[in-house]
Amino acid sequence: MDAKNIGDSDNMPNREELLQMAIEAARAGQKDGARVIFRQILNQDRRNQRAMMWMAKLADSKEERIRWLEMAVSTNPDNVQARKELNRIRYTRAARENRTLVIFGVIAVVLILVFIIAMVLLFMNRGV
Repeated sequence: MDAKNIGDSDNMPNREELLQMAIEAARAGQKDGARVIFRQILNQDRRNQRAMMWMAKLADSKEERIRWLEMAVSTNPDNVQARKELNRIRYTRAARENRTLVIFGVIAVVLILVFIIAMVLLFMNRGV
C-alpha cells in the first residue's frame, strides 16, 4: 500500500473547488481569505470571469471595483453583468457630478441676482 503525502498534487483542490471555497468564504464575510483564494485562482487562470466578478464584489473602493469590472470586460467583452455594473457606476458618478454643477449654477445665479439688486438699490439711493 502506498500512502500519499499531504503535499501531493492529488490532495490539492482543483480550480473549481478553490472557487467554491473562495465563494463560501466571501459569503461568510471572510473577505481577506476569499481574496487570497481568488488571487490564487487568477494566478492559475488570468481569464477566470467568476473570480474577477467576485473580486469586484469584494473590492474595498469604487476604483478597485471598477478595475476588476474593466478587467472582466476586457477579457470577455460579452460579460453583460460586468458591463451593466460599470454602466451603473458611471451613471451614478455622472449624475452626482451633474447635481454638483446644477447646485453651483443655482448658487451663481442667486449671487448675480443679489449683486444686481444691491447695485440697483445703491444707485436708487444715490439718486434720491
